[in-house]
Amino acid sequence: MNIDDARLAYVKRLGDNALILGQRMVEVVAACPELEEELANANFALDYIGQARMYYTYAGELEGQGRGEDDFAFLRDENEYRNVLLIEQPDGHFGDTITKLVLFESFYLLQLEALMRCSDPRVAAIAARAEKEIRYHLRHNVQWLVRLGDGTSYSHERAQQSLDELWQYTGEMFAPDEVDNLFEAEFDGPDLHDIRERWQANVAAIVDQATLQKPADAWMASGGKEGRHSEHLGYLIAEMQYLQRLHPGATW
Repeated sequence: MNIDDARLAYVKRLGDNALILGQRMVEVVAACPELEEELANANFALDYIGQARMYYTYAGELEGQGRGEDDFAFLRDENEYRNVLLIEQPDGHFGDTITKLVLFESFYLLQLEALMRCSDPRVAAIAARAEKEIRYHLRHNVQWLVRLGDGTSYSHERAQQSLDELWQYTGEMFAPDEVDNLFEAEFDGPDLHDIRERWQANVAAIVDQATLQKPADAWMASGGKEGRHSEHLGYLIAEMQYLQRLHPGATW
């Protein structure tokens, strides 16, 4: 893989993470425990969709084949997406949603902080804008996780169950592949090993504050970054792409 291909792949991966998580959040807009939380969740989802648009627009320019944000979002097959497996997992209950967001956004914020210092000025600019949004998201969602974990015995049990079930998907975020290594080497991109250590410390502090138990590191699921996804992504993609597939070439 050459440098240009690695940069394009990295930018599309950032876009895929933002798009898929934003879509998952849209699904639960009307399922939050409070009206204020429904509004917050809807706005957070829009933040992610906006980030995806910026990443995809840049990806289209890098690719130089006339494709734009709609093409990357709505006209690719499941195995062409490179999002991590964690964020495509379905939201069974509110504890699942909050736990997934805390685990991913704790990583994403560190990734964005590193990208703000990278030598690709376009990626650095997008990261600087996104960092402000994700910092607020994370603070909001950590408060909810603490509220659930340190709440009733029932909410504590459900939050712990969510953490136990989702932990197996966290390792993939820190497993560098050729794309990660080339972007780090050529564009001063994030060092995933360094980010992992900081993430572990940050998450451990959050989990402790929520009176939860951090699961032991064991086998970790992977494959999303290479296009091998869980069965859940196909259903999400089908719903997300329905209108574009029904009306080819439509714009909105």
